[in-house]
Amino acid sequence: MSETPIQPGTSPDGIPADASPEEREAAQAANEAQALSQAQGEIIILQAKNAELAEQYLRAQADMQNTRRRAEEEMAKARRFAVESFAENLLPVLDSLEAGLAIQEATPQAIREGAEATLRQLKSALERSKVIEINPAVAAKFDPHQHQAISVVPAEQEPNTVVTVLQKGYSIAERILRPALVTVSAPK
Repeated sequence: MSETPIQPGTSPDGIPADASPEEREAAQAANEAQALSQAQGEIIILQAKNAELAEQYLRAQADMQNTRRRAEEEMAKARRFAVESFAENLLPVLDSLEAGLAIQEATPQAIREGAEATLRQLKSALERSKVIEINPAVAAKFDPHQHQAISVVPAEQEPNTVVTVLQKGYSIAERILRPALVTVSAPK
């Protein structure tokens, strides 16, 4: 509210000092009516603003729920299609195994050649699916994040290095699926 300057010969509520009691009462009632009208106008404005903010809040809540639902659906699709892609990569391996087993009179040499070819197909399918082999070289530094020490053995090499690989490990997208099982050289 803005303050109006007090005119000379009037009281602070804007009523002339020489006004009769009836005039004073009428002027005071008019002032109160004006103040009430102004307060009601402010209430209407605030109620409209409140309604607008409530609507914005509800829209934001709905948008957030829709975004969350879409993200969950996308994640479910990504998982489903990731498995589908992996399965597609393995189908040629399955075909090769079935074709090899269908040959009734195969020689040991032919069986070996078929198994080697199928193994190459399997390794290729795993690489396309980002499955990487962990096969540390002898004398490589032992890495507990990629290797699992089965035993510590005396050896003629630097301490805490790989002596033998008992089983290869595998990782997928820089996450260990299975650590390589190794023996490690003992400290001297």
